[in-house]
Amino acid sequence: MNINKINTHHNKPIEVILRRNSNFESKHIVHAVVSDDKGRVLMSSGNKGLETFIRSSLKPFQSIPFVNSGAKEAFHINDKGIAIACASHSGTTNQAREAFKILWNSNVDIDYLKCPIPEGKISRLQNNCSGKHAAFLATCKKMNWPLESYLDVKHPLQKEIVRRVSELLLIHPDELISATDDCGAPILHLRLSQMAFLYAILGNSKNAELEQINRAIITNPNLISGEGKFDTELMLRSHRQIISKGGAEGIQCISRLREGIGLAIKVEDGSKRAKHAAALHILKQLDWITPTCIEEVEKLTIKLNRASEIQVHGELKFQET
Repeated sequence: MNINKINTHHNKPIEVILRRNSNFESKHIVHAVVSDDKGRVLMSSGNKGLETFIRSSLKPFQSIPFVNSGAKEAFHINDKGIAIACASHSGTTNQAREAFKILWNSNVDIDYLKCPIPEGKISRLQNNCSGKHAAFLATCKKMNWPLESYLDVKHPLQKEIVRRVSELLLIHPDELISATDDCGAPILHLRLSQMAFLYAILGNSKNAELEQINRAIITNPNLISGEGKFDTELMLRSHRQIISKGGAEGIQCISRLREGIGLAIKVEDGSKRAKHAAALHILKQLDWITPTCIEEVEKLTIKLNRASEIQVHGELKFQET
């Protein structure tokens, strides 16, 4: 698909410019959408109809069966277990331990984990998706579903995830296209506006299951990515008013808690530094976080050498009626 074709209001995308000694070096093109919890696009920049994979920003919604199956209660798993199920963590001892606790409490052997062992590591538990996989297995154990094939797109667990996401998006499950993420789990192909819609629902506190999930995330930000990482540092410094969950290839989704507003960002070339710089630029425009918070998060998470600087140009525009 030509990502520049669908742009009904001709909003210019946000541009993230890298300069070295004040001279141009690189440019990243960024698309962004703000939606409410009714699915209405409120603001956008660039291509609001852009279709791409949501990647790890889907994790809170992949955790719904873990919550509503009763696995959490049956296996005495606390909110840290939900948080690590939603995490793209750094593989620290503490984070890996939380993933292991899910398996231990649900009496599932670690050998069932199918996420890869990260390069230079010794255990699958150190994979940044190990919490999600552990929660998948605990859910399967509770529901008496097969453990060996839990990543198969036709497995009851994966079909239930698609059903719940389609239900939230008010579409038929057959409309959702899936592929395989780097960790081996199915992942969904969505419009950027649908991602923003999901995050608006995540933060509105009207869905009991998602309320448990957003509470677990916001009370355990250190598990979601880790010290010095964007999602963790942003949530810590926003006084727990927003949920932030990134994904690979330039995906960043953010929810404003209790207001039913979601933000989704996609960088065309997949740049991580660009999505973080663009996210802070947009959050400043939306007035969701303080200037001090922005400065602190930028300093901690966007690492540049002394000769380089990042400049962000462009704004979200309100949708025409």
